[in-house]
Amino acid sequence: MTRTATTLPTALDLAEALIACPSVTPATGLVFDCLEAQLKPLGFTVHRALSGAAPDGPVENLYAVRRGPPGSRHFAFAGHLDVVPPGEGWSSGPFLPERRGNLLYGRGAVDMKGSIAAMVAAAAQVPAEAGTLSFLITGDEEGPAVHGTLALIDHLRAVGDQPDLCLVGEPTSVQRLGDMAKIGRRGSVNVWIEVAGKEGHVAYPHLADNPVPRLVALLAELDALVLDEGTDWFQPSNLEITEIVVGNPATNVIPSKASARLSIRFNDRHTGASLSALVDEIARRHGGTTRPVVSGEAFLTEPGAFSALLVAAVEAETGITPELSTTGGTSDARFLKAVCPVIEFGLCNATMHKRDEAVAIEDLDTLARIYARVALAALAADGSGGEAAA
Repeated sequence: MTRTATTLPTALDLAEALIACPSVTPATGLVFDCLEAQLKPLGFTVHRALSGAAPDGPVENLYAVRRGPPGSRHFAFAGHLDVVPPGEGWSSGPFLPERRGNLLYGRGAVDMKGSIAAMVAAAAQVPAEAGTLSFLITGDEEGPAVHGTLALIDHLRAVGDQPDLCLVGEPTSVQRLGDMAKIGRRGSVNVWIEVAGKEGHVAYPHLADNPVPRLVALLAELDALVLDEGTDWFQPSNLEITEIVVGNPATNVIPSKASARLSIRFNDRHTGASLSALVDEIARRHGGTTRPVVSGEAFLTEPGAFSALLVAAVEAETGITPELSTTGGTSDARFLKAVCPVIEFGLCNATMHKRDEAVAIEDLDTLARIYARVALAALAADGSGGEAAA
């Protein structure tokens, strides 16, 4: 590296540049041009590709790598440049980054262009001889996530690259930067249920077959299930009924069908397939059919060398010890866990997906220093950093 301290990019400037590129999911084009321009001067080779077609695509993905000495370890930063729609009522333009006081405002400031900017600033602090450093960045995390990180994983396998460890920059902190990291996530499955009947006049029920009572009984049985009591690292799995539809505009007609949808967030005592089979078995006993869609499996990166080096980096820069947690929704770590051990750590999440999304400017620089410490320690390590388990 020949850059001097006065010419190194700052996380704040990098974040402002990324926020200024509108990138509502699925993201392509300008925002990736911006990130590529930030990475190339740091010695990264950048591969970009479009994946998928409408309605869920096309999606742009970026894999950037700066190779270290032969046989050196490989550490990956991962994240997404797409953002949720900004909505109305912003105090300033959602894609016009604005500094007000000690905050930087703009869509993606927290989730997660700010974290990606901190990763780039961290990469500038890691010498090439320390080892191989890479970025796995998708434009499809906030949407269906069909053509995003999964396509990046296919590319890694095609070129024969496999990181030893991966850090995802999701906004995991709660009250202050550094108070929480994610070492796992629950899985997610949605199930659509339909019970068929036979329409008829309500005054002649013997000539019809009302599906609603059977659906109600089916849902009551599902709602009464206790899937588990939780584990050492996971909260209990929960099943929630999220929609009931009959679609019957008439007051004197028994409907021909009734349907419902449910969502299950589950820990590592289950799989998407086992829960789908359980729901299907109960539904069939009540005359129903099911269509499950598994969004991701539960995973846990057991506390070990990887989490220890992250904790050490956070403590060194903030003076606090992060809680290791598996709470919250899903992230692309659910896919990356198939490649290598993965942990999530990033900015405070209080304003993510809200109007006037904002990040503390000081946190951007602190996060960049944490990321640099993690990358250096991971590249210097001689262990696997923990096992990723589905």
